[in-house]
Amino acid sequence: MTPWSNDPVSDPSGEALYLRDEETSDVWTPTPLPAGANKPYRVRHGAGYTIFEHSSHGLFQQLTLFASPEDPVKVIHLRVENMLDHPRRITATQYIEWVLGTTHASSMPYIIPEYDTDEACLLATNPYNAEFAERTAFLIANKPVHGLTADRAEFLGRGGSPAAPAALSRIGLETRLTPGEDPCAVLQLHMDLLPGGVEEIYFVLGQGNNKQQALELVRKYHDPAYVGAALERTRLFWDQQLGKIQVHTPEPATDLILNRWLLYQSLSCRIWGRSAFYQPSGAFGFRDQLQDVLAMLPTDPSLTRDQILNAAQRQFSEGDVMHWWHPPLGRGVRTRISDDLLWLPYVTALYVETTGDVGFLDEKIPFLQAPVLNTGEIERYNFYPQTVETYSLMEHCRRAIEKGATRGVHGLPLMGTGDWNDGLNRVGVEGKGESVWLAWFICDVLERFAKISDSRGENEIAKSYRAQLKKYSAAVEETAWDGKWYRRAYYDDGSPLGSSDQLECNIDTIAQSWSVLSGAGNKERSQQAMQSVLEKLVRPQDRLSLLFTPPFDKTTKNPGYIKGYLPGTRENGGQYTHAAVWNAWAFAKLGEGKQTADLFNLLNPIFQADTKEKADEYRVEPYVMCADIYSQPPYLRRGGWTWYTGSAAWMYRLGLEAMLGFKKIQNNLQIDPVIPPEWDGFEIHYMFGGSTYTIQVHNPDHVASHVRQIELDGQIINGGVIPLVDDGQEHKVIVIMGNKAE
Repeated sequence: MTPWSNDPVSDPSGEALYLRDEETSDVWTPTPLPAGANKPYRVRHGAGYTIFEHSSHGLFQQLTLFASPEDPVKVIHLRVENMLDHPRRITATQYIEWVLGTTHASSMPYIIPEYDTDEACLLATNPYNAEFAERTAFLIANKPVHGLTADRAEFLGRGGSPAAPAALSRIGLETRLTPGEDPCAVLQLHMDLLPGGVEEIYFVLGQGNNKQQALELVRKYHDPAYVGAALERTRLFWDQQLGKIQVHTPEPATDLILNRWLLYQSLSCRIWGRSAFYQPSGAFGFRDQLQDVLAMLPTDPSLTRDQILNAAQRQFSEGDVMHWWHPPLGRGVRTRISDDLLWLPYVTALYVETTGDVGFLDEKIPFLQAPVLNTGEIERYNFYPQTVETYSLMEHCRRAIEKGATRGVHGLPLMGTGDWNDGLNRVGVEGKGESVWLAWFICDVLERFAKISDSRGENEIAKSYRAQLKKYSAAVEETAWDGKWYRRAYYDDGSPLGSSDQLECNIDTIAQSWSVLSGAGNKERSQQAMQSVLEKLVRPQDRLSLLFTPPFDKTTKNPGYIKGYLPGTRENGGQYTHAAVWNAWAFAKLGEGKQTADLFNLLNPIFQADTKEKADEYRVEPYVMCADIYSQPPYLRRGGWTWYTGSAAWMYRLGLEAMLGFKKIQNNLQIDPVIPPEWDGFEIHYMFGGSTYTIQVHNPDHVASHVRQIELDGQIINGGVIPLVDDGQEHKVIVIMGNKAE
């Protein structure tokens, strides 16, 4: 609807609210940009809203921005208080630069502005946008409009800028509403303030699927009472989404990030918005959102279910999948990336295990139908039609496993043009390179679907899956053990990647962590590999857990576009947090509670900026996960890509499942913590339907793991499984950790 920018230095915006003192003609914004006054601003972010507070020009200004959870609108609410002893007249002008497409420059000749006098709203459409031709955007205000324009050039002035709009240096706007020019939406109001007086105004920016729906929204949000309660509804909505599980541990920073911010980041940015400062596409990634929705399994499994179905519709009949696609039509890219398709059975298996919804496997979904990629064709962007026939989700998962279970000369799965690390897109581009990490991942998927096949009475299929698992595991142990850790991959020419005899990228963390997470690695070797990770990849003094080391720089090999990043930046030898979370989870699976908590704290963004010195180095938001952190001077410890990172959902699961041991299996709960031995215990509040479970974990013997006894409502339960009942009652669970009695 409005512009996005990828420039963190100038940080331009296509939306701005201006204030003008009609006595002095001073013009400024109640936000720091684009025309901030030379006074301090206080900015507060919460779940679903941001508040700007500022005092200047004899006025206290509070601007609250929030998106409605029920309608496609953003509310821009301004409260102004006159701090002087004489009356004031202030003009408030809201400016919106329309895009209604990909960029303002490409869309502007086709945008048609309109003013509806009956509903007092500015409207805009782009009928030449093939997928959104009927969408109708609007801007309204809560007071009679003093002036308006839909001409950006008139408002900013020829060669003008949002920092000093030409229209605000004169009286009145020209009310230009001409199609084919430089479109925007500007509404102007007057406020009259007595000494000490307060006035509240609001603007609403929104869009309907068509003009009729847009006008319905306009009428709805012209009601001051409705808008007045909208912020409280937004707060309530997010409290309900984020409050189903609350933890209380000895570490306040753990509580803060687990109880609100990680789930908020995953839901608002990754799953629903699919857009952020560095990533504005709005596309679904096949592997990306499937992993994200795993964090919702304990609180809202319907989100997981919906995304599994969404992804399955983007699978080709051959078993491979689209790497990403754009709604609503689903245009996207077919690739040779080797891991995408396997996340479908992986996430499906976890969903069925958590919910017990075995009937879901029989859900019918079509495939995509298209010619396969030609020899030498790396990817193809297109719109792909669906088959008329529909097939069970189980069949979709089987085809994914069959297509993904490839083998090269070392007996390992083929790397393709990326195997989770998209930057390694040239390692196996000729179709011969192999991936060690992918072998571990396939082992995990095969075991999960062997169990599902057993439960369905399909014992021969289960035996086949387990036989494949053994072959992959044996192949890794035979061909990929490097002495102290596992190699990462093999290039098309058979040379190794991630080996100690290489000058660059001689150890990569995910080949080590997944030897543990998959359960398929040799236990002694896996422990040795994780020790090598600690020695070579974890740098506590710099608060870094690296993806691999040393970075690519002068190698004659071409691993792919990863080498295009500066050494120590993003995937090229920096901390890639997604993988760093897997690293921490592997230590939890090994039962090393202190190491798990140390790594959780190292990754916790709150600790990245809890002093001014750290904040000056980190430079990004300390309340959401950061995809990457740079590892080399002069940018050591600088945060990179924030918000839009799959590490948020994995970090949530690391804290809740791996560390605090919270795991829901059908209508039962298991609590099996792996915590620092010095912890006396912790507490979890869990809402299961209308019931509330208070889970108190005590650690009198100060162990890292092992549960000795569990009580439910005063009764000792056997087997360590807590039955969950939706009876609207409060239930108390007491978990005693400690070594089992002799």
